Amino acid sequence: MISLNQSSRSAVAGWLGLCCVLVFCMVVLGGVTRLTDSGLSMVNWEPISGMLPPLTQTAWQAEFEHYRQFPEYQKINAGMSLEAFKRIFYFEYAHRMLGRLIGLVFAIGFVWLWVRKHLSRPLVPHLIAMFVLGGLQGLLGWYMVKSG
Repeated sequence: MISLNQSSRSAVAGWLGLCCVLVFCMVVLGGVTRLTDSGLSMVNWEPISGMLPPLTQTAWQAEFEHYRQFPEYQKINAGMSLEAFKRIFYFEYAHRMLGRLIGLVFAIGFVWLWVRKHLSRPLVPHLIAMFVLGGLQGLLGWYMVKSG
């Protein structure tokens, strides 16, 4: 087993600590998103092009009209105003953006620490497994959106 120096241990601990804080925030935000029935307000799954919310009133109206075609609106939120839609949309938007941020912080941190040889060899497979599990959580979110 490779013994890491204090500097390496501190760097890894700081990175994993940041990841834990972000995951905690995700759990809290996910709970709020669920409790406000905001989870299906974004009816499309666009990992790249979906990174920006609607920016104009026309774009908001188009997004709202699209949402109105789905059972979530028809069965639960019928009669919802555009302003109320914006509120639930932003919860789900923040939830998705935080998920992307967690993935980036984990991946960039992993690569940076690995290239600088701050990661012990036995730890690497465990970290890769955690990254894969995070990706599977994202796939579960995709399935929830697709299944309505």
